[in-house]
Amino acid sequence: MPDNIIFNTIPTDIRTPGQYVEIDNSKALRGLPSLNRRILVVGNKLPTGTAAPLTLYRVNSGDEGATLFGRGSVLHEMLRLARRANKTSDIWALGVEDLAAGVAATKTITVTGPAAAAGTIALYINGQKLSVGVAAGDTATAVATAIAAVVNGYQNGPVTASTAAGVVTLTARHKGAFTQGIGVLVNFYDDETLPAGLVLEIANGVTGTGNPDAADVVAAISDEWFYTIISPWSDSANMAIIEAELDSRFGGMDMRTGHLFTGMAGTHAQLTTYGSARNNEHSSFIGVKNPPQAPYLWAAVHGAVVEFNGAIDPARPFQTLDLPGLLPPSPKDRFRREERHLLLHDGCSTFTVSQDGIVQIERVVTTYQTNAWGIEDVSYLDVETVWTADYMRYAFRTAVATNFPRHKLADDGTDFDPAQPIATPSMIAGVLIATAKSLEKAGLLENFEDFKKNLIVQRSMVDRDRVNAVIPPDLVNQFRVFAGSIQFIL
Repeated sequence: MPDNIIFNTIPTDIRTPGQYVEIDNSKALRGLPSLNRRILVVGNKLPTGTAAPLTLYRVNSGDEGATLFGRGSVLHEMLRLARRANKTSDIWALGVEDLAAGVAATKTITVTGPAAAAGTIALYINGQKLSVGVAAGDTATAVATAIAAVVNGYQNGPVTASTAAGVVTLTARHKGAFTQGIGVLVNFYDDETLPAGLVLEIANGVTGTGNPDAADVVAAISDEWFYTIISPWSDSANMAIIEAELDSRFGGMDMRTGHLFTGMAGTHAQLTTYGSARNNEHSSFIGVKNPPQAPYLWAAVHGAVVEFNGAIDPARPFQTLDLPGLLPPSPKDRFRREERHLLLHDGCSTFTVSQDGIVQIERVVTTYQTNAWGIEDVSYLDVETVWTADYMRYAFRTAVATNFPRHKLADDGTDFDPAQPIATPSMIAGVLIATAKSLEKAGLLENFEDFKKNLIVQRSMVDRDRVNAVIPPDLVNQFRVFAGSIQFIL
């Protein structure tokens, strides 16, 4: 029967004498809640990997990625760099088999000789330096054979090599359009030179085509929540599939926010064309011209770094953060500030390069650019905005669930004992206001007094078991630009 104080495990009509005291943790937690954020890296696996296709695996190192998905696979490469850039986040991976109808990209290295002097070739494949020894007098055929031997000896690499008449053909281990971006170059650093008498010409061969279907990935993770998803596939069809899934998860009935990170290589015109065709607040791509490493590696590092720092503070800007493991494009291929300004207006995230050659984040934007009417809309321009709003949703929702887990509902002004598990609109409003104050202290919310004034909490007119609320937090912003005018006096 009802009593003035209600217990969870002690009945009101017990007749056996004793002292019965229960433990209740419903008031134990204080402050803001911790949001469990996981990373998912998706990509192609090789048959040599032990992982079953379309199956989730937690991965703690690049070596684990090699075992699971095949040494030299795209997933192995991505996981190796992602874990290097982010050593603490919970990273999971899901491997997909190559599309049977796909085509593996090839590149050729044409050697002209002979070598007039002994030396060492500095060959870079996806950023990994491979040193090839050359003896004085080596013919083009001998040098090509030596290059192929070194490439094939590097099992962690994304390509295999064959030779014919002084030409090395590099073939991607995978089939797919994403293999087209595998980076191959000679002499990255200024002090690296070819042995005298040798000329190496690198050219594209067969174009890689045919990525796996991301719908299979979406189906495989339908019951899972990943906050950051990193994908090597930037084709429009797969982007649309993953974006549609993230749209549905972001809604009020699911609330499993996720963000997709990809990479794209191309000229300024190609990147702006690609970016302007996209429009989603849950996807970002980093654009680069002639990168030494494949765009999928840029995506892996970019996503891993942004996730690590966003989990610490979703509102703090990502600018100037290092992207470890990435080699910058040559100075002639780096976009000028004016060009980056335009890229950011077309949904392309940008980077800069420090004096000592470190790639750094400049700004992480989503591809969202216009609203449903086609009008320019900056409300979801920055990832920080989306993630801050989502964390606030999680904090307010958690506060209500924690403070009123099994409560009855009554109107304001009802005369009940304070120990009763009853919620009223004003009590719920008080919890929301207290949470807002915590968010203000944490540097996520500003204009707290306006929040209190504009907060609306009411019982539903159609469902007496329901409370409706309009929660109006003012998100803090990011300090990105300072402008001043020096008005000097003589």
